[in-house]
Amino acid sequence: MSQNTVATDCLNVREYEARAKTNLAEMAYDYYAGGSWDEITLRENCTAFERLAIMPHMLVDLTEFDMSTEILGEKISMPIIIAPTAFHGLATPEGEKATARAAYRAQTIMTLSTLANFSIEEVQAAAPGPKWFQLYVYKDREVTKDLVQRAEAEGYKALVLTVDSPLLGRREKDVRNRFRLPDNCQLGHFVGGKLANLPKDVEDSGLAHYIASLYDVSLSWKHVEWLSEITKLPILLKGILRADDAALGVKNGAAGIIVSNHGGRQLDSAPSTISVLSEIVEAVDDRVPVLIDSGIRRGTDVFKAIALGAKAVLTGRPVLWGLASDGENGAVEVLELLRSELKLTMQLSGCPKLKSITPDMVRQKKPFWALAKD
Repeated sequence: MSQNTVATDCLNVREYEARAKTNLAEMAYDYYAGGSWDEITLRENCTAFERLAIMPHMLVDLTEFDMSTEILGEKISMPIIIAPTAFHGLATPEGEKATARAAYRAQTIMTLSTLANFSIEEVQAAAPGPKWFQLYVYKDREVTKDLVQRAEAEGYKALVLTVDSPLLGRREKDVRNRFRLPDNCQLGHFVGGKLANLPKDVEDSGLAHYIASLYDVSLSWKHVEWLSEITKLPILLKGILRADDAALGVKNGAAGIIVSNHGGRQLDSAPSTISVLSEIVEAVDDRVPVLIDSGIRRGTDVFKAIALGAKAVLTGRPVLWGLASDGENGAVEVLELLRSELKLTMQLSGCPKLKSITPDMVRQKKPFWALAKD
């Protein structure tokens, strides 16, 4: 990575992305930014938010303001959590340790990826504060069990089971670049073992080969049951896009549902997450918290997700852009930027507290031809 430039002049997430692109190697930027196949879902994740209008209340007393919330018993300062993303070492030498420190400074939760460059133990030691561990299920059950037990022993507060990735989506940018990790980056949870490195001698994406050879394609509800038997940690299911799957998740003991399409990186032409959020919230019926990721770029996006029933949002790429712009400080800047945007959106909408954000405050915009008929 080239020498980082100062990022404090960035005014929004898009500008942080532009700054990050100048700092990152092309292969790293393409890996972070890209989606699968034609990237239809990748684009739709953001544009679907744009098609929602906010309907503000006026003449509301904003003297007492609070955007803190509680998720699975953990109080956090805002309904914005750091999503699990892989290979933070591509963005900054401190990798996930920098992200953990940023989460602590912002008083929110960090979700650590199975594909992190620093280990469960190193990240926990880097900073206090609540952390979740994102889990992929390996064919070797002992590998998976070891990860779970290590996360529990280190005090991680929940498991986030990613259910949409028994195989890797076809990410053509990574195929073209023959994506691989640089020599100074390994899979931190497995250092010293055979799972620590991606293959480098393939004519495709090294990550795709790694996943195809090691992840369990038999992933099913029986694995959720098995995980519940080996850990006391609450389990959130990440990658749910259907109401019936969400209901099954609750029935099978999930402690939370994360509405996600993997940031448009798995099944292309899957729906945007915000477009299916309401029906999933209805199916869950307040039995467990519903969260959402994919496409969060503004505080207005967070507001819309909360209005449609999300307890909180998870943001992934924006944090990576902050890390690539200025390491830990850049990640903090992005989190604080989203906080300030959400605060202003709430104030301008007449919502002094999160519970003030109700479903009637978001409306689908009508296309111009429909307006012409009114």
